[in-house]
Amino acid sequence: MRFFDDIAIGQRREIGAYNFTAESIKTFAAKFDPQRFHLDEEEGKNSLFGGLAASGWHVGSACMSLLVADGQRLAREAAARGEEVAIWGPSPGFRDLRWIKPVLAGDTVSYVNVVIDKRTSASRPGWGILTARTTGTNQRGEEVYSITASAFVPMRAKG
Repeated sequence: MRFFDDIAIGQRREIGAYNFTAESIKTFAAKFDPQRFHLDEEEGKNSLFGGLAASGWHVGSACMSLLVADGQRLAREAAARGEEVAIWGPSPGFRDLRWIKPVLAGDTVSYVNVVIDKRTSASRPGWGILTARTTGTNQRGEEVYSITASAFVPMRAKG
């Protein structure tokens, strides 16, 4: 992962894609969001969604999983090049979570992360706060998901 100093506003990162199968939708829903249109094809078809729909929380969880995996990949690549790897801190939160269109069984959602703001932390010396918007787009090019989130990112040590 990169240091705060090395990240620019507007930086774009494709973090991966996830295929929402009927099985994965039902498995997630049974554990975390057991609503009828997430658990049964016929109920989904007869709902406002028009088909077996993934829980919004499933769509967000898939995004988070891909974001972490991509960060781990980038860290391994940087370490293999002999670069110092920044260990990011936690997130102070998110805003503007939107489930724009239903994600149905068989849809593949590709996620992209774009840095939209960065600032020095007033309360934590040596840290910056990075804000990024992550969007998910289905195989038809329709945006289905978006979230704006922040994270604490270490600054490169001076001297």
